[in-house]
Amino acid sequence: MPNRIAPTSKAKSTFVLHLVVFLIANAALWAYWYYGQGANEKWVYPWAIWITAAWALSLIGHWAAVYTSYEDAGNEDYIRQTQK
Repeated sequence: MPNRIAPTSKAKSTFVLHLVVFLIANAALWAYWYYGQGANEKWVYPWAIWITAAWALSLIGHWAAVYTSYEDAGNEDYIRQTQK
């Protein structure tokens, strides 16, 4: 079974930065939708959900890349074969 690769502090901090930017930007988007487009007074199509959903999927992918990485079991074989 391949060994799990521990995330580096740079990878962790990059993920946290991505999360903070996601939260701030989405709060701004939803505030604009609610107050700027008048969703507090009438029904307005919630267009911000598409941006939030797509960005959340990329955030999940970033989390998975940082915290669930495993070393490639065939990497040594590949390196050995390409160096011949």
